[in-house]
Amino acid sequence: MNIVLVHGAGGTPVTWTEVAPLLRDAGHDVVAVTNPMTSLEDDVANTVEAIRSFGGGPVVLVGHSYGGAVITNAGREPGVKALVYVAAFAPDEGETVNGIVEKYPPAEVSKFMRRGPDGEWSSEHTEEYYAEIAWDLAPSQRRAWDEESRQVSNLIYTQATGVPAWRTVPAYYLVAADDKTLRPEIQRDMSSHAGMTVEEIEGSHFTTRVHPGAVVAFIEKAIAA
Repeated sequence: MNIVLVHGAGGTPVTWTEVAPLLRDAGHDVVAVTNPMTSLEDDVANTVEAIRSFGGGPVVLVGHSYGGAVITNAGREPGVKALVYVAAFAPDEGETVNGIVEKYPPAEVSKFMRRGPDGEWSSEHTEEYYAEIAWDLAPSQRRAWDEESRQVSNLIYTQATGVPAWRTVPAYYLVAADDKTLRPEIQRDMSSHAGMTVEEIEGSHFTTRVHPGAVVAFIEKAIAA
């Protein structure tokens, strides 16, 4: 199967460091995008280019965190056969990432978010951050997250989603049950509203780094179905 992996806000393909090799070992063709994070629209366009790189063949899209908003829109591209959300946003038509989270109490990560002079966002990775938000990352994974983190434009959070691909494309959702970045109740509400096939796993928002085997097994279920 052709698989496109989409990272979340502030991230890079490092998000998939443990997942991508397992998928390739299983015989899949894998592309992990590096989105510009200048706007949702730009990130969708970049992801669509990755989908088209497979020449119209069947594609499974996998999104982590904000990457879920990207695949929700990019998934309308012909050839996309399944959507897999890993602790990810799954907005409905007209919704924004900001609009979704503002319906709920602030997640614990909010105290570590910093705004730049032009409205851009980044997260502050202090010892307190790792103790509360990413406690299950290994020291080497923490260093990688520190090194890869990028600022993101506010437009990735405020541009609205079009007709969501999950209305017509089979969709699967892996909930991170102890998530302090994207509240688990938000994950459950979004996946339930969209009628997705849902499983839950213990741990923080960094599911792809902490439980790569479980993530791959979940993707394989989507492929098999």
